Amino acid sequence: MNSPMFATIVASATTLLTIAGLSYYLIALWSARSYLRRSRFPAGFAPPISILKPLYGLDPGMLEAFASHCHQNYSGEYELLFGVSRLDDPAVAIVQQLQTDFPERAIRLIQTPKVLGPNGKVSNLAQLVPHARFDYLIFNDSDIRVGPNYLGHVMAPFTAREDRNPIGLVTALYRGRAHCTLGSKLETLGISTDFAPGVLTSRFLERGIHFGLGSTLAVSRRALEAVGGLAPFAEYLADDYELGARIARAGFGVELANEIVETHVPEWTFSGYLHHQLRWARGMRDSRRGGYAGLLFSYGLAWSILNLVASGLSLPAFALFSLALMFRVSLALGVGVGILGDRQVLRDLWLLPLRDLLALGVWAWSYASDVIVWRDERFVLRNGKLIRIEPTPPVEGRAHAGAKP
Repeated sequence: MNSPMFATIVASATTLLTIAGLSYYLIALWSARSYLRRSRFPAGFAPPISILKPLYGLDPGMLEAFASHCHQNYSGEYELLFGVSRLDDPAVAIVQQLQTDFPERAIRLIQTPKVLGPNGKVSNLAQLVPHARFDYLIFNDSDIRVGPNYLGHVMAPFTAREDRNPIGLVTALYRGRAHCTLGSKLETLGISTDFAPGVLTSRFLERGIHFGLGSTLAVSRRALEAVGGLAPFAEYLADDYELGARIARAGFGVELANEIVETHVPEWTFSGYLHHQLRWARGMRDSRRGGYAGLLFSYGLAWSILNLVASGLSLPAFALFSLALMFRVSLALGVGVGILGDRQVLRDLWLLPLRDLLALGVWAWSYASDVIVWRDERFVLRNGKLIRIEPTPPVEGRAHAGAKP
């Protein structure tokens, strides 16, 4: 195939994919509008709550994140349970400081030494559940910072509904807090301008949420027991997604709370950012194959840039790129700033073309293998489950790779 013909084919393909991306942006903007116009959940439901948080090492701002759970305008009773596998974990001192700062709060530190599966977070939480006193449980990570009305907003959707299935799980959108590294900024930008719009689009197209987000997983004990508790999810990478999906399949409703929480984004190096994105991408690909494949049509800005190159910077391609950029920026501002309240989007908006090109590359790269690296261990993904790859022991007398015989 000669070069002009190949360039024409690429230009035609990227033109069609850009148009598909424009359609996605329109649907995503309409989905965001639908979310903003939804009926608000009635306030006043304030049952006792157990908040369960797994610990593993220190996070920046950890004490402030914990303290945000103690400054709650909530009329009901609640407790905080912190799980730690080893009592010499440095996070223990942070919990002890929290207990000193908030003596009026029910705060307990519980050792969770068992390994129930390769997902250490779920293993930790599953051992905390029997210690929880109440019938409503909230799971969230140690770096999650919440507002003073968090508990009230998260509990509100659990109010009884006569026309639909009872709510079994409530989850929440989130924004990131970036550090100064490029990887951290790209990660945060992706959360606010790509991930959150994707969640809202899924909510609109599927007429509801049918999965969970790890930023907040609030469950009724009845729903948790209906799916066999937390222990089975210790085998999964995307445990939050899987928990929500199973609760939905068990006949319970899943809702988004009227609350935006904040998560700490590590100081990723550029390579660290790419590795993290690849692990997340392969986890989602394995859990939600159809929806993940459909992401091909969501990268309108990236396709328009490739179209611009393939067409030799032609005027029609430049016009298409300008249109894609306008729609993409509108979506980023509408969801990232308008819904999530993430002002960092304004600062890092210039990174959007780079971020989207990298995201398209990671999407394609995720299909190259089923192997992920997590906490310095290698796993194969099979139907969402983590299967540890054991290192091959050296064979006596065999030369090392690359050595001369």
